[in-house]
Amino acid sequence: MDGGGRLARSVRLPRPQTDLKAAALGAAILARAWLAGLMRRRPRAPAARRPPPPSHHPLLVFIERRVPRRAGIFATLAILCGSAAFGVVKGGHLEEVTTGLSDARNAMANAAGFRITGVAINGRKQLSQDEVLAIGGVNGRSSLLFLDAATVRAKLMANPWIADATVLKFYPGTLQIDVTERSPFALWQQDGKVSVIAEDGAVLEPYVAKKFATLPLVVGKGAETRARDFLALLDRYPRIRPLVRAAVFVGERRWNLRLHNGLDIRLPERDVGIALATLSKFDKEDKLFTRDIVAVDARLPDRLVVRLSEDAAKARDEMLKDKKPKRKAGDA
Repeated sequence: MDGGGRLARSVRLPRPQTDLKAAALGAAILARAWLAGLMRRRPRAPAARRPPPPSHHPLLVFIERRVPRRAGIFATLAILCGSAAFGVVKGGHLEEVTTGLSDARNAMANAAGFRITGVAINGRKQLSQDEVLAIGGVNGRSSLLFLDAATVRAKLMANPWIADATVLKFYPGTLQIDVTERSPFALWQQDGKVSVIAEDGAVLEPYVAKKFATLPLVVGKGAETRARDFLALLDRYPRIRPLVRAAVFVGERRWNLRLHNGLDIRLPERDVGIALATLSKFDKEDKLFTRDIVAVDARLPDRLVVRLSEDAAKARDEMLKDKKPKRKAGDA
């Protein structure tokens, strides 16, 4: 009790307003911190993952990993170029395309100062200058820069008239060609066709020009390669050689002679020189080649067999009949 006779009790004094606000603010901060810690401790939901790509073929995987970038572009270009090349070949235009490209290349070289302005061809006799250039593939569009001397020589050597050739280039515009020609040696007849041949038997050209009419004529299979040796042997017998019109190779084994008067002389397979010497002797002594005979067989080593013409045979038979002795009456 206090002095006035009243009971004493505890009295709480009210807190100031500012303390209440501060307390409320602090409580809010603590609650926020607690919530933040709680969120950090909560496990997160797994992130959404993309579904795995579908499995590829091993070849596709290899292409994706190994083939460089832009390979498809180059493959497309290769296919287009291949298709164009196939069309050119299939359509028969390859030669035209090749010629066009070559002409374009030569035109650029000619414009740059490599035009062929001088040509020297040495050693030609039967072929003209234009023929030599045409055989070698050299024309007015050719340039010295892109002219392949080895190719030109190969083309020249492929011609039967040319035995050897040399091609030289002198820049900027001079071309020199040296050729060695084969000489026409004889005319060769086979299967009804007559050709001009060289000494080695090479067929030079079909017989057309009259300037080859004086060449000796050989006939038969294999005669073109054996003619040189046989005609050289025949030249050693001047009584026979001028009279021969043709030498016929029979069975690829032996020779027959056809003279200008139609007389046939059959020579042996061996010892031809001995047979020719015997024929020369008989012609010198008995005028054998001017007699009325059609064939002389010299194949036997010890004799000549002569076949008379029909008229000569009849005359001989009549002469033999007249020479027969007349039989007397009563003779058996």
